[in-house]
Amino acid sequence: MIPSLPRGRFERYAVAGYVTAFFVFLFLPLAVVALFAFNDANYPAPPWRGFTLDWFLGDAARGRVGLFADRALLSSIWTSAVVAGWVTVLAVAVGTVNAFFLERATVRGKAALSLAMLTPLVIPGVILGISILAFASRLARLADDALGLELEFLRPGLPLVVAGQFSFIVAIATLTIAARLKRFDIALEEAALNLGATRAAVLWTVTLPYLKPALIGAAAISFLMSFENFNTTLMLVGSDPPLTIMMYGRMREGASPVLNAVSLFLMVASALLALVLMRRSGSGRAAR
Repeated sequence: MIPSLPRGRFERYAVAGYVTAFFVFLFLPLAVVALFAFNDANYPAPPWRGFTLDWFLGDAARGRVGLFADRALLSSIWTSAVVAGWVTVLAVAVGTVNAFFLERATVRGKAALSLAMLTPLVIPGVILGISILAFASRLARLADDALGLELEFLRPGLPLVVAGQFSFIVAIATLTIAARLKRFDIALEEAALNLGATRAAVLWTVTLPYLKPALIGAAAISFLMSFENFNTTLMLVGSDPPLTIMMYGRMREGASPVLNAVSLFLMVASALLALVLMRRSGSGRAAR
């Protein structure tokens, strides 16, 4: 259908109804979670009992521990942020190298290597976590039996969580950066080299600035995917649970409006991150 042609009333109403239903389905659960983070009741569900900030600030007289007074929850948020930070740095760095390999390398078997590089994307997170745990545990036992070394980083804990999340998030970072690199005009690099620039200078002043939007996007995707990951993390976590594992444990004990408060906090933080990235992207396009 040509967009400029007039549409009938039924078609307009159908499109408007579909768009409305889609956004209601998408945002209504989030709105309900956000609303009942302020409900003055000990359960995160209707009916509405009045407005309160107890689930954020706490109320010792009523036995309510709010989000900002819950040390275990705050510690799990910090743990998730640390893990996501490491995963982001590793995924963007290795993903950039992988992108150059995919787009610039001319080696035999490149197609097979590229396919193997992206394989973790199609492996279920639980299977990936179990596989990494089994492999790391076998290596740790071998090192202990053969060399008498106790390699704690191969035991369940944050290093394995970082490794497990990195194993599939790096593939997404690779695709994001490679898509941008594919559109790069290599004649710009050749011109800089002809003018006497070194390869390092060309990379730093020509190629990486062009890749900057993709690098920022890959970093944002990597951080958010790591922060919210549950399946792989559950298989590899040790004594310091990230936020998703902590919330899962709390839900098994019994739902609390504190979890609504955590969800609202994360929604606001994610929205602010998206706005900052959109602003940076817009200012970058305006500068160009």
